[in-house]
Parts: sequence; structure tokens; C-alpha cells
Amino acid sequence: MGTLRLAPASTGDYRRLAERRLPRFLFDYIDGGAYDEMTLAANVADFRAMGLRQRVMRDVSDLDTGIELLGEHWSMPLALSPVGLAGMMARRAEAQAVRAAEAAGIPFCLSTVGICSVEEVAAAASRPFWFQLYMLRDRGHVRDLVGRAAAVGCRTLVLTVDLSVVGARYRDVRNGLSGGTTLWGRLRGRFGEVLLHPRWAWDVGIRGQPHVFGNLVEYVPDASSPEDFRGWIDAQFDPGVTWDDIEWLRGMWDGRIVVKGVLDPADAVTAADRGADAVIVSNHGGRQLDGVSSTIAMLPKVVDAAGDRTEVLIDSGIRSGQDLLRAVACGAKAAMMGRPWIWALAARGEAGLRALLDTFRAELRVTMALTACTRIADVTTDVLEAGPPGAPDAREGRGSASARDDVT
Repeated sequence: MGTLRLAPASTGDYRRLAERRLPRFLFDYIDGGAYDEMTLAANVADFRAMGLRQRVMRDVSDLDTGIELLGEHWSMPLALSPVGLAGMMARRAEAQAVRAAEAAGIPFCLSTVGICSVEEVAAAASRPFWFQLYMLRDRGHVRDLVGRAAAVGCRTLVLTVDLSVVGARYRDVRNGLSGGTTLWGRLRGRFGEVLLHPRWAWDVGIRGQPHVFGNLVEYVPDASSPEDFRGWIDAQFDPGVTWDDIEWLRGMWDGRIVVKGVLDPADAVTAADRGADAVIVSNHGGRQLDGVSSTIAMLPKVVDAAGDRTEVLIDSGIRSGQDLLRAVACGAKAAMMGRPWIWALAARGEAGLRALLDTFRAELRVTMALTACTRIADVTTDVLEAGPPGAPDAREGRGSASARDDVT
């Protein structure tokens, strides 16, 4: 009698399926973080540590999870974060993801270093999506990328600011993705490992070609695989980026600018001063500076400092619809998730991601009902028994002197 195959239900189920279906080095690329992965673990653990306050005997027969964010209406406070190399985890993953996001009524953000180009994703989309930008040394390439995003209808530019240098991800070092052996070198060197994952080899490795960074291929004309881009990209990350670059971007971009990678309240204030329409409280999913606080721990401080001047979002550590409610309770307008959508696509393709997004909505609705909230605007710190680590008691609300001390 064969093993019973159960349908995946939670984010953790999709993660386990993805782990089985991806070659180990690709799974670890998505799953891993910097150094000892302390921040990676804290991002998830600190969400789970926030107890919820159950309230009963309220009329919750009419629930609405919709929000207004950056001038648009969305079905729930969730967006898909930009994920580099996504198209190596599932066939043309970015195009699949934008379709799933649209079906769910939430934003999708395309990475600069995605496998699918902005034009390919636009062809799969029916409404504007967000485009994530790295500030490259060659400002001519930046200008061109911004122009291409505008040409396909993007109205929101997400500038990632915490990658002026690349954090060391030791799983990638152990797997050979860092320190000399590159992606395709790993594929060739571990052919047996690839053969153990025939579904990936056929669906992604063969049918998912070309495996190039679609947004960058025209700037590296001799590139035919991700390994050909490695040296060029490493040399293009600009450690000289400053706040002045936001003003430079504003001069060529008349859409919305979102600054992603803010952890410090003072940086959030500066971003607002320089014209950011929103900031994303993010530590790059624990993939950059290990040892920093979780994003949910820093969110209330950032909201206190700048939430009345710019919209505040959060990413890193989101694993469920309950986490969406926790993030909103701590002051976020919306939350973004990265790893879960890649796990779902790797596990079950577009249908898997659509199912996961349905699960997030269902979890959010149940949690709203049992905390006596019928609208997202009703979600406040009152729904929490305890706030994030280091914060005052949740029901005392935000705005404490300790939260403001960081920006004086």
C-alpha cells in the first residue's frame, strides 16, 4: 500500500514539498540566510510569539479584508516580494506568480534579477505590477530599466537599499554557489543530484529556458546562463549609493517610489524627507546582515517615527494570514512575502500558489472574526495579547518615548 499523498495546507507543507522537488543547492539558495541565520530565525519566531486576543459574541457576519495601498484597492494586506532567480525554482516563475497574484487581487513585485524580463511579465499580466530596482553603478542601465518598467505600465518602483554589499550566505558557500562555483557549474558538477529531481530537470531545467536574467541580458550580450552574469552583477552593486539617488530617480520617474530595506526609524524619516511614497521594513529575509532585529520587532518604531508621513509595509517572516493580522496590528499597511510564494510554485506551480493565497485569505478572515474585527481598519494593537519583542504591552498602543528615542 503506497504512501498516502495529502494535499498541502500550510506554508510549511509547501516548503517541505519544495525541498523534495528542488535540487538541494537551489532549495538552500531560497531557504537560507546570512551567516548563522539568527535573524532569519527571529523573523519567523517573533511573529509566532505574538499572542492573539480572542473576542466572542460580536457580529462578524460581514467581513472585508480589502485595503487601500499606494492609491489602489487590493483584496487583502499582502503583496508578493521580489525574489531573485525565481525562474530557476519553477518554470518561468515570475510570469506564473503575476497571474496568481492578479487572481488573488494583490500586488506582485518583479525582481531586477528575475529570470523573466519586465516585458515577459507584462505580457502575462492584465494590470500594472511593481518593479524592484537595484541602484547599479552604471546609471545608464538604471535609467534604461526604469524606462522599460514605465513603458510596460509599471507605476510603482521598489528601490532596494540594503544590498550595497552582498551578505555571506554560508549555505550557498557550502553548496558551491559562492566562492568560485556558480549555478551552472554546480549543475554540471552534480549531475546525479539533478537526476534525483527529474521533474525539476524536465519542467524547469529544459522547458524553462532561457535561464538568463531577463532584465539584464541586453547589458551583458555574451551571457547565456546565470553564471555568465555573476561577475558583472557583483561588480554592479554600488556601495556608493546615498539618499541623493532617490532624488535622482524622482527626476525620471513620475510614479510611486517605495524604499525597501529600512530597519532604523531615522532612515524611515529620511526616506520620507526624500520623497518616498512608502517604506518597507525589511532585513532582506535575514539574507544580508545577520544579528539585526526581526522586522516585526522594528515595525512599531518605524511606524511611530514616520507612519504619519509615508505608508509603511513589512516583509521578512510572513508565513500565514495570521501574520498579516499581526503586522497590521503593529502598524503596517500591508505585508510582503517572498519564500512562501516560491515554495508554493516549486511544489505545485501556479495552482499551488493560487491555493496558498486562498489559504492566506481564509486564515486572515478566521483570525479577524475571532478577534472581533470585520474590517482591516478595525485591526489595532487591541487584537494582541503581547506585542513584538522589546515593544511595550500591545494594548498600551504605540508612541512610547522609547520608540521615539531612536530618531531624536
